[in-house]
Amino acid sequence: MILNTLSLVNYKNFESQVFEFDSKINCFVGANGIGKTNALDAIYHLAFGKSYFNPIALQNIKHGTEFFVVDGNFLKNERIEKIIVSLKRGQKKIIKRNGKAYDKFSDHIGFIPLVIISPADRDLIIEGSDTRRKFIDSVISQSDKAYLTAVIAYNKVLSQRNALLKYFALNTTFNADTLAVYNDQLNDFGQTIFKKRDEFLKVFIPIFKERYEAISQSNEAIDLKYKSDLFNGELISLLENNLNKDKALQYTSVGIHKDDLTFLIDDFPIKKFGSQ
Repeated sequence: MILNTLSLVNYKNFESQVFEFDSKINCFVGANGIGKTNALDAIYHLAFGKSYFNPIALQNIKHGTEFFVVDGNFLKNERIEKIIVSLKRGQKKIIKRNGKAYDKFSDHIGFIPLVIISPADRDLIIEGSDTRRKFIDSVISQSDKAYLTAVIAYNKVLSQRNALLKYFALNTTFNADTLAVYNDQLNDFGQTIFKKRDEFLKVFIPIFKERYEAISQSNEAIDLKYKSDLFNGELISLLENNLNKDKALQYTSVGIHKDDLTFLIDDFPIKKFGSQ
């Protein structure tokens, strides 16, 4: 996969700009504030259909304008692939591949494999578990469409189950049959997601430790620990056992949406004891 050209119109601080790239290494050099990071974010936008740094889509439109367009020409499998991401105020974002718009943005994920490294990555350690789950999901989804589909479906059902729990509380009612439908769906999607996360991390963690050891020259031992409620049993049983708690809280207290990664350095949590 090679990015040949990148064209920006009204994207962040760019009014109109075209970049042409070498097939190997490319560097952006310049003074602070001229848009180096924005150019990199535009490439991320082409891969994921959204900004890495600013998830609010409208805020990526240049001030005083009504739309943005990010256009990239890639060479993949000896074929030119043209990807366009555009957004106009008051309308929905559009992602096109070779002139044809995607019906679902999720269908595009993984077509352009991409990794971005930035100072914001320290959020993986200092922020909440949601940030770390999104990292895992982002990596796995680029090579596994079924996983991404399961994550989207799980989150949709989870939202519906939480809404039902709130409805029960507000109306002083309860319907076990209706709740059981959501429990079954969460269990099916959740077990799939848990299995694939566990399999991925069993491969990823040894590589992570090996790379860190090379960088640190073995001066300290680091580790990653995958935490999930599903290590304690199948999700369907966990949901049933925590029903009274969920009814009191009015949201689902167990499941793969609570999964987390713990970063350790010499067996101490990096979040509390590691340097910036």
